[in-house]
Amino acid sequence: MRHDLFKGLITLVILFGNYGLLSSQIIDFTSEKPYKKVFVETDNFGASYLDTLEIAYARTAVDTLKFSILNDLAYFWHSRNLNKAMMYTKEGLEQAQDCNNLLWEGRFQITQAAILLRMEKLDSAEQVLQQASNKVLKTDLPFLNTQMGYIYERRGQLGRAADFALESLRIGEELGDIKAMALAFSDLSNLFWKQSRYEKGLEYGLKSIQLFEKRNINDLDYDFTLYVVGNNYLALKMYDEALRYYEYAITIGERYGFYNNLSDVYISLVDLYAYLNRFDEAAEAGQSAIKYAELLQNNFMQMRSYLSIGKLLNLQGKYTSAISSLRKCIETATEDFGDSYYLSIAYETLGKAYAGNHQYEEAYQAFAEYDKLKKSVFTAEADQRISLLQTEFDVAQKDGTIQLQETQISKQRTRQTLIIIIAALLLMLLLLAYKAIKNNVRKNKLLQQQNREKEFLLKEIHHRVKNNLEIVSSLLSLQSEIIDDPDVIEAMRKSQQRVQSMSMIHQKLYQGQSLAAIEMKDYFMNLGNYLISSYGAKEQISLCCDMETLELDVDIAIPIGLIVNELITNAMKYAFPGGQKGKIVITLKEVDSLLYLTVKDNGVGKSGNLRVEGTGFGTQLIELLTRQLDGKMKLMNAKGTKVFFEFQLNKAA
Repeated sequence: MRHDLFKGLITLVILFGNYGLLSSQIIDFTSEKPYKKVFVETDNFGASYLDTLEIAYARTAVDTLKFSILNDLAYFWHSRNLNKAMMYTKEGLEQAQDCNNLLWEGRFQITQAAILLRMEKLDSAEQVLQQASNKVLKTDLPFLNTQMGYIYERRGQLGRAADFALESLRIGEELGDIKAMALAFSDLSNLFWKQSRYEKGLEYGLKSIQLFEKRNINDLDYDFTLYVVGNNYLALKMYDEALRYYEYAITIGERYGFYNNLSDVYISLVDLYAYLNRFDEAAEAGQSAIKYAELLQNNFMQMRSYLSIGKLLNLQGKYTSAISSLRKCIETATEDFGDSYYLSIAYETLGKAYAGNHQYEEAYQAFAEYDKLKKSVFTAEADQRISLLQTEFDVAQKDGTIQLQETQISKQRTRQTLIIIIAALLLMLLLLAYKAIKNNVRKNKLLQQQNREKEFLLKEIHHRVKNNLEIVSSLLSLQSEIIDDPDVIEAMRKSQQRVQSMSMIHQKLYQGQSLAAIEMKDYFMNLGNYLISSYGAKEQISLCCDMETLELDVDIAIPIGLIVNELITNAMKYAFPGGQKGKIVITLKEVDSLLYLTVKDNGVGKSGNLRVEGTGFGTQLIELLTRQLDGKMKLMNAKGTKVFFEFQLNKAA
């Protein structure tokens, strides 16, 4: 880095002590160049630079100079006070229109859009930027595209936001504008972070930092990029690196009064300190985030501040307080908030808080809203669009390198005609081979990406099914609490256990390496322990799975799981009366395309006809599932009860 972080902090402390003297160097009306443009030609000043600009603006008569100072006043006030920033912007627009100066009218409109964006007026901001695009110079377009990208990012249209970032990068490279390129890489880093592609986000963020430090100016966007890089480090669980970047960003933000960036960083610090179990520091960071958001009068920052505090309270198990903070978060967002990404996180966190507080109906509603919002942001189309844009950009850079090589070769044609012809032919062959290889590589990458997406979607489906089954189980539990009939209660509990046995199957699917097969031994142990616990018999009944590890297709695993569920339930109810201690043994093995399942207990055994005891439904369910798997069942009395099954594996599959 341009400054080692610790040396940089020392340097900033020295500058803080002298900024009163340095601020006066921004404006010097006796000089040929009276205005040393802030954050472009110098950053050698402190938080009072806006006061200096206000005084100088009142004394300035030259139109172009006056417009430049006024536009900087408007733009940098938007990091402290949006209303004051808008006041200066409107004043600039009126003066530019009075002078019929379209260029400065367009530049003030870009600044106006940046302020409208922070005021949550996304449609108005987009309309103003479209008007400005025909008035400003090409050198102004990267900054205009950056604001347009922020609008689409706030709407959750990450693919479109990436389009504008890459367009800014293209123009920046064409013009040799380091600031434009650095800002484009910063925006791409933030978009990859939102897509949960943290390693790629970190790569682009560090590219941005390198360019900003080459520029040698500590400005608002460099400060924001430090925060973005810290976010990617935090997501990668590199906590020390994340903390260093956050602390450096806070130092710059406090020096220049960047309230919006300070609120951003403190929001992330809440998460960081929470991960490190430093809850008191996390709470202090949350209050700092709210303080700067309120100073800025920015609903977006206030909403995210309350969200961070809600997440912290959830982690501490303070669900009632978390619900209060998260409700305030969502109320602050308002109906035209426009940011589906953070709203989705807010509803997800609220759902967890409700669930932790045993308010299951409210939790279900919050998770339903979260699902709807998440689908609108994290789409496969958006992810694929960003990947394709990245590929197109990489190809364009490599094609540019090849074109440069061809230009260098062409300069030698007058002296080495024959050699150049041979070289051109070889180059064409190399290009064809290169393009063929590159196309194959790109196709392979796309196929791998599609496979990862499909695998993710399948796991997500199993996760959703498991969650929905658990909600059904919870609803059955809630319903049984208001029923007095013991037979109905028992039926409800059995239904809950059957649902739970299927839920465990789907949990194994999304947690395991295979998306189609279940390891049965571990599944039986989890299912059996759950059922024993549900009857409060952990100290009375022991469970043994006398079998090797065995994976089965999900279509076979679910009916076998339901059969074992019924048999264990029967054993718990009838095999061990009067608190008698006992043991249940489960075995499952595969021999020559046949499955052999045995469930036995050492309880009181059976007398009379050899049928599985119960209300009748459980017995019917076992017989139905056995026929479904083309199997045979045999029940025996041998120092307890033993039920033996034989299934045709191929037919069952």
